[in-house]
Amino acid sequence: MRRLKSAAPFLAALVQLAITCAALAQQAPPIVLHAARLLDVAGARIVSPGEVLIQGDRIVAAGSSVDHPAGAQVLDLGDATLMPGLIDAHVHLFLHPGAEDLQTVEESVPQRTILATLAAKDDLMAGFTAERDMGTEGAGSADTAVRNAINQGLIPGPRLRISGNAIDILGGHEDANRYNPAQHVLSNATYANNPDEIVEAIREQFKEGSDFVKMYETGPDSLHNDTFSTPYQYTAAELKAGVEEAARVGKKVAVHATGEPGTLYAAQAGVSSIDHALQLSAETMRIMREKQIPAVPTFTIFEYFADHAASPAAGKRERAFLDYHAAEFKKQMAAGIPFAVGSDVGPFPHGTQARELVLMAQYGMKPADVLKADLLNGAKLLSWEGQIGELKPGYFADVIAVPGNPIEDISVTQHVAFVMKNGTIYKQN
Repeated sequence: MRRLKSAAPFLAALVQLAITCAALAQQAPPIVLHAARLLDVAGARIVSPGEVLIQGDRIVAAGSSVDHPAGAQVLDLGDATLMPGLIDAHVHLFLHPGAEDLQTVEESVPQRTILATLAAKDDLMAGFTAERDMGTEGAGSADTAVRNAINQGLIPGPRLRISGNAIDILGGHEDANRYNPAQHVLSNATYANNPDEIVEAIREQFKEGSDFVKMYETGPDSLHNDTFSTPYQYTAAELKAGVEEAARVGKKVAVHATGEPGTLYAAQAGVSSIDHALQLSAETMRIMREKQIPAVPTFTIFEYFADHAASPAAGKRERAFLDYHAAEFKKQMAAGIPFAVGSDVGPFPHGTQARELVLMAQYGMKPADVLKADLLNGAKLLSWEGQIGELKPGYFADVIAVPGNPIEDISVTQHVAFVMKNGTIYKQN
């Protein structure tokens, strides 16, 4: 009891400091952003001119004109389009270009964590103000430290949803299957081979700070004579055990699932997203429509592997996967399933993942629909619906500016000239 009493004044001082800091933020001069255009995401239209009024970390107003309060700082961004910060629903901050299996073995967790902080900054400067990190690939819960440092303002980076280590079966997609067994090389994921082990792994990850669960449901993939196949790892009942455990504390499960029957089992279990989704059966897509489970195509990683293959033969194989994926994507759009945007950045350079939006448009989705998938569906998937993804009063002041009109030419998202996150300006060219 004595200890508690002696700590009380210190705790009270901390609370008062937090209140004071919040009050000072609200007293900071408001900011008015002005540009030639503004993106209305939900309306799929461009407003001209465009203005956003910001107070502290929130948007007060947005439209063709807003109030200019006395003392407001007015920033004229010229011939640009104001739009919400981009969202990447599938990133790997703890990976970089190069052999993934070797970097996870040769680089220490502290080294990988330092590189992750640099990756987070690169992504933010490219206009991605929110991301979902889909597994540290063997770095355990080190992403908790990165997320917390960003939230505390110690380092620049997107607002993050993190999963810690992904969950996988023994001998599964992320296990060290090709190494000398005598060396006992660790898996890049956490083992869980039955419902009890899945629940135990999830509870441990939540204890260590994860926001959601990432599970590997399929792999390895093969494509022969246009026939795609991939073994499943968990049954629908096993996945459902994970989904129910996550839901117990208000969280979600996302899966790496490239094809049938794993994608069907994932949909039946009620996961939050099916990432990669090269192959979806009619029944799987029916369930996804019904439950509003988005597919996250991750085209960019397939393109990068095809363009940077170790040999012409390997490049041909990777290009075949990409072509198959693009053809299936058209079927998925016709079926009316929802989509979110995720690039799988990490194995290719951080800060370049706006290419994903370009590829989704290239493979048949209208740019306005790509933007809705990224911003509206992405906000919902990351559990920030009503807080990010649109320029609306009360939303977080996550605002970027791009040249040109993204509805007419979505490639302008690759040339972000201005980045604001939480009301703080990180980039202004």
